[in-house]
Amino acid sequence: MTTVETRRPAPHLRGSAARSPAGAVPAVLWAGAAAVVALWWADTGSVVGTAGWLTGAGRIAGLLCGYACAVLVGLMARVPLLENRVGSDRVARWHAMAGRYTICLLVAHVVLILTGYAAQDRASLWHEAVTVVMDYPDMLKATAGTVILFAVGVTSARAARRRTSYEFWYYVHLLTYAAVFLAFFHQLALGEQFNGAPVATAAWYVLYLGVAALVVWFRVLVPVRLNRRHRLRVESVRQEAPGVYSVVVRGRHLDELGARPGQFFRWRFLGEGLGWASTPYSLSAPPRPDRMRITVKALGDHSAAVPLLRPGTRVWAEGPYGALTADRATARRSLLIAAGVGVTPLRALFETLPGEVTLLYRARAAEDLALGGELEAIARWRGGRVLYALNGPRGERPDLTAGSLRATFPRLAAHDVYICGPHGFARDVYEALRAAGVPDRRIHHESFEL
Repeated sequence: MTTVETRRPAPHLRGSAARSPAGAVPAVLWAGAAAVVALWWADTGSVVGTAGWLTGAGRIAGLLCGYACAVLVGLMARVPLLENRVGSDRVARWHAMAGRYTICLLVAHVVLILTGYAAQDRASLWHEAVTVVMDYPDMLKATAGTVILFAVGVTSARAARRRTSYEFWYYVHLLTYAAVFLAFFHQLALGEQFNGAPVATAAWYVLYLGVAALVVWFRVLVPVRLNRRHRLRVESVRQEAPGVYSVVVRGRHLDELGARPGQFFRWRFLGEGLGWASTPYSLSAPPRPDRMRITVKALGDHSAAVPLLRPGTRVWAEGPYGALTADRATARRSLLIAAGVGVTPLRALFETLPGEVTLLYRARAAEDLALGGELEAIARWRGGRVLYALNGPRGERPDLTAGSLRATFPRLAAHDVYICGPHGFARDVYEALRAAGVPDRRIHHESFEL
């Protein structure tokens, strides 16, 4: 490791981590699921025979699937309370889990209902499926919604995500809204729990209309207001390392956004063919009242086109999002561990975190170190340290085990540790830190691997 170190009085610690509603949200969601099961229980008499049990189980699965669809869309609404207090990565994982539950419940609902109806009518499964789709009210729309949800589920699987571009995944994922809309009406038309039950029907409308309001407000109206107010445009593009570029975005009254070091925005550049997708990039420097900066590595179609941006290109942004901020700090010492372009949010935190701060930067070679000059200047200014973990002359990887971390950083367990980098790197570092005795509450990271 190469060390750059100077001494200067460090900023004072300004507070402890903000309380997070992370534990309360799952409890509320599970309570909602229990209420849905209770709705079926209260409205269902005795269940008789195989057909009755199959149909009853199918209705329970259908009700839970309808509830899961609302949760799925609600977690896509980018509500600031969740995105900034709980953390975008955790919300993304909850969304992915809700998606898996939705698909499983959907399959169970379709199979159980059709099997139960077929047993009741003494008909073949195929005949019953055709009858239900063609003759039952709103079932053609529900079938189209089902097909769309399955397509979204397939493209969201980890194996498929690796083989498709972010842009393709993004647009297929947006079809979730259409799928939920198409499937909604058959729930009220065919659900026995809603027939002649105005309170249950009203509650279902409140659930779906409330989620729709969150989406319209936070994903449409708030971004429109933000971009009309702040008038963002590209000011400059500069290469920082091979394949890594910084983009400076200028705007008006940017201090009103409340963006903080460690957070990110979702960016849409309205030029160079980049306006079709919204991509998350972290701020790579503390935001200023008239400008913000991101640093991007060319990995996909969108990021590879960023170097082609011209000054004056209009920018559409949504945010700020993310909870990887100084609010998570609980100690007077902080260790920032970055790999590759994951250094971008940590560079902003390195400049602004209170207390004693050390940055460990993992890269293959010295020429891959983006923002290295800035990091060294910050270290000199604030009396911090920068350590570089580079591959050896024969390509051997540096040792980032529990033992080496303890030897390099005395009193490691008394540090807050911020991690940002590829998913595998972050996982390995996390496990090494836990083995080195760092409490889980002091390890902070955001990952978007679903």
